Amino acid sequence: MNLLAPLSPAFTALDTFALALLILCWLGTGFLAEHPPGWRPSVSHLMKDYRRRGMVEFLTRDPRIFDISLIDSLRQGTAFFVSGSMIAIGGGVAMIGNAATLQGLARDLTIGLDPSQIRVKLIVVVGLMANSLLKFMWSHRLFGYCAIMMASVPNDHTHPEALPRALQTAEVNIAAARGFNRGLNGVYFALAALAWLLGPEALIAATLFTTGVMLRREFASHSRQVMLETL
Repeated sequence: MNLLAPLSPAFTALDTFALALLILCWLGTGFLAEHPPGWRPSVSHLMKDYRRRGMVEFLTRDPRIFDISLIDSLRQGTAFFVSGSMIAIGGGVAMIGNAATLQGLARDLTIGLDPSQIRVKLIVVVGLMANSLLKFMWSHRLFGYCAIMMASVPNDHTHPEALPRALQTAEVNIAAARGFNRGLNGVYFALAALAWLLGPEALIAATLFTTGVMLRREFASHSRQVMLETL
């Protein structure tokens, strides 16, 4: 069934399949990273334990300036992606709304696209980037909350509230990292969606390649193997 036909008669059933595959792989890789099978934990899952351990070590680390610097570094990373996403969205929206630019792009692409097709394909890219922007913004805010919560942890590690507060902070840190990872996932698949300008076959190939890269990094990378090693 060609669900994209109402948007442009030039869209084929293969375009519909390619777009559905993109969305499925985008959501599926994120779900697998956050909910891996018990017998093969993902990098994202392993990092949860390291974040909790880090906050336990934070209790007795003196001085604690290292931990605060670490959170500040994480906030700077999310701020960078927030800015980059906003620029990408602005450029995409400007191109979508400029009929002359679309006409020129249609002429430059030698595969017979019309401006309405290009507009729909760019909307998909901008939509993925917009979702990533929201994830990055929320992640940035959560890392800020994390910094405030770290400041509330008593200096005396024997204080009855010290460990519970540290563990609460770790969970907020984990939530912030989850939002950041979701944002990155959206950026990867937004780049893959650009291949749709070359046709549905290119989108399918780019989607499968991106999915393979994401799964390898989460489940078969060298960094994952290092995290699993016991000292």
